[in-house]
Amino acid sequence: MLMQSCEWLDVTTEGGMSQILKRLHISYKRGRDYVHSPDPDYEQKRKLIKQVQERCQADPERFVFLYQDELTYYRQPTLACAYEAAGHQQPLAQRSHRSNTAHRIVAAMNGVTGQVTYRQRSHTDTKCLSAFWYDLRQAYADAEIIYVVLDNWPVHFHPDVLAPFQAQDLPWPPKLPANWPKEPCAKVTQDNLPIQLLCLPTYASWLNPIEKLWRWLKQDILHLHRLSDDWPVLNQQVAQFLNKFGQGSPELLRYTGLLPP
Repeated sequence: MLMQSCEWLDVTTEGGMSQILKRLHISYKRGRDYVHSPDPDYEQKRKLIKQVQERCQADPERFVFLYQDELTYYRQPTLACAYEAAGHQQPLAQRSHRSNTAHRIVAAMNGVTGQVTYRQRSHTDTKCLSAFWYDLRQAYADAEIIYVVLDNWPVHFHPDVLAPFQAQDLPWPPKLPANWPKEPCAKVTQDNLPIQLLCLPTYASWLNPIEKLWRWLKQDILHLHRLSDDWPVLNQQVAQFLNKFGQGSPELLRYTGLLPP
């Protein structure tokens, strides 16, 4: 195809074309999904997060710095590469005949210690998120301020979700659906939790290191798992994996790039 499209190269054999590509260091590669953040405030948001991170690193007893995110995983195993005997036999993602049940994890990773706090539920709604903030407060009961870096999913900023917090300082408020209420409902507990949210730039998941925790979880537990017929055991294995980081982990910090090797 290259020879036909680039006649000006004056190449008549596939071997000759291969040699040209080799000299130019051009090879045939698999593509990957890619999107660049369109956020006009990308640099300002990134710098603010960096400043807060440095503040928390300098005084971790008073200030806590967390990266937060959610993950959905499923009953059926995901495909991935794995070792197998040479030949035509391939690693198998053994599926069951049951519906592909989903589970949601909401978690926060300490950017200084590697401690992970999480919840597993069938779905993540405003009640689940509100309860999770109290989990964070319990985990860091003596902290003066708990900073939470998170993406711009609108549910993170629903009035019912923000109700337990102290007043928020959001220099770049996220856009919310116009039909949402402006105030929390009467049934929601309004509190004064010392939690401050820091918005990531839109479409900039590479700035959230907890994404690499999800990658580790998928590699060790979810890819090609053999538990599609035993959903409770799969949930338990996911919990056991996350529990390893319940008291902090230098290994996790290195894996996510937050601690030099």
